[in-house]
Amino acid sequence: DIEQDLDIEQEQDDFESQTSLTKEHLKNKKYEEYGSGRTSFGMSVFNLSNAIMGTGILGLSYALSKTGIFLFLILLLSVAVLSLYSIRLLLECSKKAECMVYEDLGHKAFGMPGKLAVFGSSCLQNIGATLSYMFIVKNELPKVIATLAGLKEDPDVWYLNGNYLVIIVTIGIILPLCLLKSLGYLGYTSGFSLTCMVFFLIVVISKKFTLPCTTEKQNVTNESYLETDHCTAEYFTFNNKSVYAVPTILFAFVCHPSVLPIYSELKERSIKKMEKVSIISFLAMLLMYLLTAVFGYFTFYGSVHEELLHTYSSEGDTIILVVRLAVITAVVLTIPVLFFVVRSSMLMIVKQKQFKWSWHIGVTLVLLVFCVLLVIFIPSITDIFAIIGATSANMLIFILPASIYLKLHQSVPIKKKIKVCCACQLVLNWLNI
Repeated sequence: DIEQDLDIEQEQDDFESQTSLTKEHLKNKKYEEYGSGRTSFGMSVFNLSNAIMGTGILGLSYALSKTGIFLFLILLLSVAVLSLYSIRLLLECSKKAECMVYEDLGHKAFGMPGKLAVFGSSCLQNIGATLSYMFIVKNELPKVIATLAGLKEDPDVWYLNGNYLVIIVTIGIILPLCLLKSLGYLGYTSGFSLTCMVFFLIVVISKKFTLPCTTEKQNVTNESYLETDHCTAEYFTFNNKSVYAVPTILFAFVCHPSVLPIYSELKERSIKKMEKVSIISFLAMLLMYLLTAVFGYFTFYGSVHEELLHTYSSEGDTIILVVRLAVITAVVLTIPVLFFVVRSSMLMIVKQKQFKWSWHIGVTLVLLVFCVLLVIFIPSITDIFAIIGATSANMLIFILPASIYLKLHQSVPIKKKIKVCCACQLVLNWLNI
């Protein structure tokens, strides 16, 4: 009897972890049927902060180096403010349409095309996040192995080649985790990921005061070669690499598919209370992003790499080695969670509600092979930030909320300032694309 009770309890935990990610428990419910949630204000702030935080933080120092301090600050603050405003639009749309699922908002506003637009953008965003995580494994694992083995990096050696290593990690660790029928405790890895990024931020700040300003040559080869001419901050820069800044920042702030599920679980739920949750979460992440970008930039200036962690040498530096190991562990454990969401959404779209191992394994293998091939052939993580930031992040943060709001409220008078804000969001984001 005790074993049966434990099995039932485990099944319930697995079911909760699955439904919380797929939002299946929110469907076929009327707005007034949701009732009050059980999640506290503080936990909701933590959950939304987890949803915001991602690998985009690793590309912000590079974005700063290609735009200059002033332009970067303007872009970062603008995206944060507009992202917050689009969350308000989503909450208003949720109340107007009486539903708590982003895809259903798209359906109520534009029918099946609207639902597919939200679904496609969400899937593309999750696939983009998966690619960025795999790229970190490809970039950082060779450095970890080389440091532990006391070797110099050599891509001609197979066990120091990122392409081979990402394939090995995918087959040996990621694939078995993705094939699990339920997430179990993997659903709680987001907290570990956020902890790793906070640890990374602390190290970035501390290294600013311990590392000398060095040239690209020293960062890559670890030769003792110092130069101070390039160690000056640029306040305004614009070149062909500056266009990567906005998509990278957008990629870092996208969290909108998670807003309504978090809102539905908020205790004593109200739009004003959820707005406070959003403001606190965005302020915390904005501060974290700003500190990481600024201290990373002022450590390496123009020599900062597209992915900040890759700029640091772990040879003889235990702290950097620990950071690398922590970040790699976090991203490897997070990939199956994102994969679970993408796979479940795809199966729901094709109306495959009953679990079948053939579908489960087939979709998993196709998606994983697709992602691994892209990671191998994409030359830089900046390309992932740029493509996903300019497409799915744009859609989810700005274009869809503004369009859905205007569509759902077309039969009632809308305040002029709201119309102007929605129009500005649409114009700015089409320009960004």
